[in-house]
Amino acid sequence: MINTPKPDPTRNLLDTAADNGTFETFGKAVASAGLDDTLRGPGPYTLLAPTDAAFAALPEGKLESLMKLENKAELVSILNYHVLVGARSLADIGKWPSARTVHGQAAQISSIDGKVSVAGAHIVSADIASSNGVIHGIVKVNLPTPTKHGSTNRKRRAALRGLPQMTSWRAQR
Repeated sequence: MINTPKPDPTRNLLDTAADNGTFETFGKAVASAGLDDTLRGPGPYTLLAPTDAAFAALPEGKLESLMKLENKAELVSILNYHVLVGARSLADIGKWPSARTVHGQAAQISSIDGKVSVAGAHIVSADIASSNGVIHGIVKVNLPTPTKHGSTNRKRRAALRGLPQMTSWRAQR
């Protein structure tokens, strides 16, 4: 069953996520990665936001390691894998075979018996509206697939350097 909270389209994505109460760790990770200003910006974006329980399910020490300054590039990469350009409803996402993330990699989508999953993470709360996009809560932290040669393209390399600028995200539409 998908929980669809009452939307507050006057609040931005991060404020809406904080108000929800189940995305506290996601908010801390976004701040640690330096992406908070971007996600408070005009957007629109779709956040596939892991719940606090999803972050708690990471291997022991992984979250703490990601939050360290020396691992910022990895954290930015992971968070970018949870962002889509544009505000996309659950109904829209459920029709796609995959979604192109800001990270640059596509995340596979499956829909079985009306339950939508993105890269294997079930969507448990959907269509949480905000002033600059929409949030879908997911039950696991999706990790992008490592590539043979590291960064796959210029946009991804910029994101890994912690430079996920609005213009580079918009260019991926």
